[in-house]
Amino acid sequence: MSDFRTVTQAWAEAWAHRRVFVPVYLFLRVLAFAAIVPLVGIAINLAVSLSNQSALTDQDIALFLLTPGGFVAALAVASILLLAEVLSFTVMTATLRSEEYSLIPALRAGLFTVLGRVRSLFVFALLFVLRVLALALPFLVAGLLLAMWQLTEFDINYYLTFKPPEFRLTIAIVAVLVLIMVVAIVMKASAWAVGLHLVIFDRVAPAAAFGKSAELMQGRRMRLNLQLLIWVGIRLAIAAVLGGIAGLALDLVPLNAEGGLKLALTITALIVLAWSVAGLVLQAVALGALTCVLDGFYGQPRREIQTPPDQVAASLRSRIVVAGGALIALAVAGIWAGTAMMDAVQAEDQVEIIAHRGAAGARPENTMASVELAIEEGADWVEIDVQETAEGEVAVMHDSDFMKLALTNLKIWDATAEDLAGIDIGSWFDPAYAEERTPMLRDVLAAAKDRSKVLIELKYYGHDVDLENRVIALVEEAGMADQIAIMSLKYPAVLKMQKLRPNWRTGVLAATAVGDLAGLQGDFIAVNAGIANAALINAVHSAGKDLYVWTVNDPLEMSRMISKGVDGLITDEPALARKVLAVRAELSTPERLVLWISQTLGMELNGKTYRDNSP
Repeated sequence: MSDFRTVTQAWAEAWAHRRVFVPVYLFLRVLAFAAIVPLVGIAINLAVSLSNQSALTDQDIALFLLTPGGFVAALAVASILLLAEVLSFTVMTATLRSEEYSLIPALRAGLFTVLGRVRSLFVFALLFVLRVLALALPFLVAGLLLAMWQLTEFDINYYLTFKPPEFRLTIAIVAVLVLIMVVAIVMKASAWAVGLHLVIFDRVAPAAAFGKSAELMQGRRMRLNLQLLIWVGIRLAIAAVLGGIAGLALDLVPLNAEGGLKLALTITALIVLAWSVAGLVLQAVALGALTCVLDGFYGQPRREIQTPPDQVAASLRSRIVVAGGALIALAVAGIWAGTAMMDAVQAEDQVEIIAHRGAAGARPENTMASVELAIEEGADWVEIDVQETAEGEVAVMHDSDFMKLALTNLKIWDATAEDLAGIDIGSWFDPAYAEERTPMLRDVLAAAKDRSKVLIELKYYGHDVDLENRVIALVEEAGMADQIAIMSLKYPAVLKMQKLRPNWRTGVLAATAVGDLAGLQGDFIAVNAGIANAALINAVHSAGKDLYVWTVNDPLEMSRMISKGVDGLITDEPALARKVLAVRAELSTPERLVLWISQTLGMELNGKTYRDNSP
């Protein structure tokens, strides 16, 4: 029998079990989520407890993961997540080998198998993580060292924007390293293909299962890899077909029809919802097909699942009932959350518009042109980045050098006033801005005074001398202490600023974070919009702080963030944000919900590409 025929038959068998596999898959995903979230929370809290802060922000996480405690915490989280996958695969395998086509008997047989081997399955998952990590680590270290060697001369934003030859070469080499790493892991993992079967059905010790599996797979690994390749190809092909159908349907939605925005958004939401459901079914059937493929290499006769004794069966039935009750409770909670969401969107919008590096969507970033336009467009705040020059002046500059803005290899801390006067930082955006030069903080403060507040981000690249005190002097000289706020990615700098000027408004920037962000000192927290979930927003508000999100440039995402209750939108498009607020003021609650759902499901209205969305 050809490998292609074997794999297609596996897909056919999985489809034949769809009435069992799909509900089992969804059921286990809900249970895994309910079990994994608190366990991951424990691991995260353990990691945070080893630090001296209530939360770990970007730089803290990077440094913490390099410590022994950080490595153990990351390994624990990875093991817990993998355990969820192992349990799912185990129940699917047990269901398949029981040859049950009815949901309840299949689920009962699968859970009976899993409940008897939970400890062994966890150990197997942990050992699997360690083995994969041992294989991947040399490649990851090599890639990191290569990047440090090739991509540290200039600011990282220059490399990301222009993609010079050394960047492309580095990416190509890293891609080759990743490909070799993946092949090495796949080849090794193919030797462990039936290890899980041995742990489940033959009760082999987890540590011994890898070696015994390698013996059983001797001479058959290449065939398995070929079948896995075919399996992946079929899955990708089906996913592409589903995505193509959804894309064609979305293209037919009359987005520009007069007066038809509400209908268009509703149709779009329904299409994306149907596509999501089809994707879940595909995931379930694909996992079932993979189960069939690997089960064929195990080679033992099926019907090896013990039928649980009557008492155990009764206990399992009661547990299933309890789990079903939990699912109903989740549904009730979802309805409650939906009601709360409805109440939230009925409230009057109260959000501040914060112009990211000025109106950076329409003018070159961090220039007086972008600052002036942001003020004219009614931004509540103008957000800028500041650093020190060679002469101790505080300049408005985001990157560490001028490579991205002017292809000039000069660090800001080495730049003099004469240097800055000669560097054109506007022509990259449009020749009309060829006269734009790097402004000083005093220039921005003078332009914004009594017209707009200024949000000053302190940037640190390891060459600061006395940035905090110099900013304080300029703000007080301008008489704008009540019209500014200070924020930074560097948490100790925020604490220092609070100590120097306790009455000034300060905040913490975080692109990613674990732990209690709301517990960090400051008047506000500014986060990537992608992590601004309801729990974080509620926690920050409960702590008496405001939550800002960045960089939000799509009107649908702006609307969703406002509906969630964030306090500030950091955006390159302050005028567009004003229009969104005006439109929302005229929408009914159901119409606002349609906007929310459409953006959540992936719809965007702003197709504009931005050069840099970092804070």
